[in-house]
Amino acid sequence: MSDQAAAPARKRFFTPGTLILLTFTAVGLAFGLARLFNGLGAVTNLDDFYPWGIWIAVDVACGVALAAGGFTTAALVDIFGRRRFHSLLRPAILTAWLGYFLVAVGLLFDLGRYWNIWRPVFNWQGNSVLFEVGLCVMAYLSVLTVEMSPALLEGLTARMRGEGRLAAFLRRLEKPIALVHSWVKVILPIFIVAGVVLSCMHQSSLGTLMVIAPTKLSPFWYTSFLPLLFLLSAMMVGFPMVIIESIIAHRSFDRDSEIELLGGLAKYIPWTIGAYALLKFGDLAVRWNELDFTAHPGVTVAWAVEILAGLVAPFILFSQKSVRRSSGWMLFSSILVVFGVVLNRLNVYLIGYRPPYATRSYFPAVGEIALTVGLACLFMLIYRFFATYFPILSPAAKTAAQPSSVPLRRHHPAVKPVWAWIFRGTAVAFLLGFVLIRSTAPNPDFKIGVKAPLSINPEHTPALPGPGLGSPAPGFSPGSRMG
Repeated sequence: MSDQAAAPARKRFFTPGTLILLTFTAVGLAFGLARLFNGLGAVTNLDDFYPWGIWIAVDVACGVALAAGGFTTAALVDIFGRRRFHSLLRPAILTAWLGYFLVAVGLLFDLGRYWNIWRPVFNWQGNSVLFEVGLCVMAYLSVLTVEMSPALLEGLTARMRGEGRLAAFLRRLEKPIALVHSWVKVILPIFIVAGVVLSCMHQSSLGTLMVIAPTKLSPFWYTSFLPLLFLLSAMMVGFPMVIIESIIAHRSFDRDSEIELLGGLAKYIPWTIGAYALLKFGDLAVRWNELDFTAHPGVTVAWAVEILAGLVAPFILFSQKSVRRSSGWMLFSSILVVFGVVLNRLNVYLIGYRPPYATRSYFPAVGEIALTVGLACLFMLIYRFFATYFPILSPAAKTAAQPSSVPLRRHHPAVKPVWAWIFRGTAVAFLLGFVLIRSTAPNPDFKIGVKAPLSINPEHTPALPGPGLGSPAPGFSPGSRMG
């Protein structure tokens, strides 16, 4: 993933904007600490009927989908050989890397017993959808770290040429850094393929999670094709996320516009939207008699907005050459795609999710909203840090190469071909073994069927406390959920 054209932005990190982001981040993390010390009930509006809220629907489900630009761009450049888009790869990988890191952070706050977050690594449960999601996310985060390492190592090498204690300290590590860099070049192709495989697995499994809730999910979204729809929608939103990130980052750092490159990337978007729309509309046509447009008007409106604004409109826009030649129109059209995918995840996990015996609807508490906003601001802060001090973005035209103030001894230890192929063979064996173990894991011996709910008189059900901020249902304790 090395890109010789990439260069640090060399801009001021602390600006009025970053100070505002720091403020929102601090407020959000303060609510997060309150949740860790005082439990879920003190900060959230979750209860026994609504065991998850926006921390799962937004921070996890939406976060994983919006980080799909990493594996889609890596597949386009390194697997399908579209090298002209190589300068877009590092920003896409950085976005995915930070996105998955913050997904893990958000999940830590949502887990009832967050101190057990390490257990899936050692206690495998092949029948659990969440186990597969958790294991794949952890593995893919490790893969993204390897894919990001060339940029990090090149950034550290560049810092050696400067003055000061940090540069002097890094010069002592010049040989180890060069050795690690050479080995990363050997193993990187395997990790790129592994990243695509792992992404396809857990992107679809987030849809599988809701297939086991046929009586709770609205017919507008419940279908046995939900895993494939989640995977195709993630692929659909990958390139639009790369376009949004590129346009905003280049404007923020005063970089040259990549309009021609982004226009070429945008040509693929109608095809990804079309593949998702074909399955989506085909599934709706088959299940049309199951849909009741008058039972829940709010759900119907959310479904219609998702289809029209998040699917039909961007497909028409990206099909126009004039749109693909304008950075403003491409930004607007990409935002529509992102809006559609985010609304789809909210519809599946929140709006269309209706527990049979719930006595109130769910709305996020102030603490839930604050933590979600804080994590989004933290993402932007960390992205700015890496773009400022590491070679991530393509350089501005007016940026000239400056001579090194401290000469470096060149250490490029070559890895022997025999060891390179041994390492690659081991990595391939590990990857195939992982897929084999996952595919042969025991499956639950049951069939999902929609059964009529038990006949329970609502008048004799225990009353819940009022819908005040953070009032949980009876029996709901902050540590009662594993996630």
